Amino acid sequence: MIGDRLHELRTERGMSLRALAEQAGVSPTLLSQIERGVTEPSLSTLRRLAGVFGASIASLFEDPAAPSVWISRPGERSTLGAPNGQIRYERLTPGNGQLEVLHAVLAPGEVSSDELWSHPSMECVYVVAGTLTVQVERSTYTVTAGESLTLDSNRPHRYLNTSDTVAEIVLAINPPTP
Repeated sequence: MIGDRLHELRTERGMSLRALAEQAGVSPTLLSQIERGVTEPSLSTLRRLAGVFGASIASLFEDPAAPSVWISRPGERSTLGAPNGQIRYERLTPGNGQLEVLHAVLAPGEVSSDELWSHPSMECVYVVAGTLTVQVERSTYTVTAGESLTLDSNRPHRYLNTSDTVAEIVLAINPPTP
C-alpha cells in the first residue's frame, strides 16, 4: 500500500533508493523495508518523504484508481506511527489529500509526541472513551468521553493520556499534515 505508492513516486521521478533516502534523511535499508511492506514508517519519516516529493502525507497513500466512495474496514486500514513511536494511528479516510481522519488508543502515560509541535492545519479530536489531556502552548485542557476539542494546529500542541485508563480518540485534520 504505502510501499507501492512510495516506489511509484520514486520511480516516476527517476530516483534511486539511495537518492530518496539521502534527501529524506533516512537509511536506504529503512526505505527498502517500507517499499517492500516489511515495516511501516513513522509520521516523522512520512513527513520527510512527503517533503522530498513536495506533497502531503495523505498523497503517499493515494490510489489513482480509487473510487469516489470508500469504506474503511477494520483490518484493512493502514496505520501511522507517532513521531516517538508510542501511538499508532489507524487511518479512517482514503489518501486523497483532502481530509485525514485517524483513530488511536492511548495507553496510560502515552503521548503523541515528546515535544509540542505545530503544522498548518486545523484539528478536531473527539474522545470516544477515557480522558485525554491536550497541551496547546502553555495551556492544558482535559477532554473526557463524548467531548471534543478543536484547535489551530499552527499552535504547538500534543496529546497525552495522564489518566490510569485507556483513552480512545478520533482525530480529524484538515488539510492533512504535509
